[in-house]
Order: sequence, then structure tokens, then C-alpha cells
Amino acid sequence: MTSSITHRGGEVRRETVRVRRATARDAKRLTRLVRTSRAYEGQYAAMVAGYRVGPDYIETHRVFAAVEPGTDRLLGFYSLVLAPPELDLMFVADDAQGLGIGRLLIGHLRDEAERVGLTGVRIVSHPPAEGFYRSVGARRTGTVAANPPAVMWDRPELLLPID
Repeated sequence: MTSSITHRGGEVRRETVRVRRATARDAKRLTRLVRTSRAYEGQYAAMVAGYRVGPDYIETHRVFAAVEPGTDRLLGFYSLVLAPPELDLMFVADDAQGLGIGRLLIGHLRDEAERVGLTGVRIVSHPPAEGFYRSVGARRTGTVAANPPAVMWDRPELLLPID
């Protein structure tokens, strides 16, 4: 899947952003994106402090990366678990926020989920990201209770219908 994205500051020019299957060679970059995300600063930092997206994880799940053409610069990624269907991870690079990368990844996720016959995908959202998921069609279905010490806060549970 490709899409034209223009960065406000000119870092990603009017080029085609490509979504491709992540490989084991991407593991360190994906891990760095998770651990350095500004969305997980402050009270949320503990959740990603030791998080690792390893080659084994990438080989086990459907992990897809949005990359800038020519440079293969990582703009974001997501991971779809099939059984049970769940969006396990989704991150957009801090400097690519607001460019439509998240929407591009959700569109790709929908296509991938439909291709494998899923009718819906569960999302347990980072609390500040709930609005984004609702804006792309996910419906709130409940709340997942905190699970200390890793997760100290309740999280919204949503369902993204696959048409």
C-alpha cells in the first residue's frame, strides 16, 4: 500500500510512503521507536522502558512498517495478532505525527484483516490514543483494568470493524 504524504517541515516530501512487511532486520529500529515515543513519557514511561520488539516477535506476528522511499526511514509500524484478532502495537515516529501515517497504517491493517477473513480487530488503546482510534471507526467496547506494575492505569478497549 502506498500513499502521498507531505510533511509540514519538509522532512517527508510529496513522495509515496510505502507500507511493507517488517523483517527481523527492523527489530532494533522498531524497538527504538517504541522506547523513545513521546506518547509514553511521564506516567506512561514504565510501560515501554524495557520493551523489545525482537526478531522472533516480527516472525510470529504480522508486523508492517511505513517507510519513506529511497531512505527506508521508519515512519511508523503496527502489529496484527490473528488469534484472537488484535492490534497489538501501533506507533508513529514523533517527527511523522500529524502526517497521516497512522491513518495509512489503519487502512493497511483493515486491508490485511479483510484479506485473512477477520470481521473485527480488538484494540486496547493507550489512553491518549483513544480519540485517534475512534476517529478511524473503532467503537469503545469497555475498559481493561490496570495491571501493575507494568500498566498502572485503565485502558480503553475498542473494536475496529472490518468491512
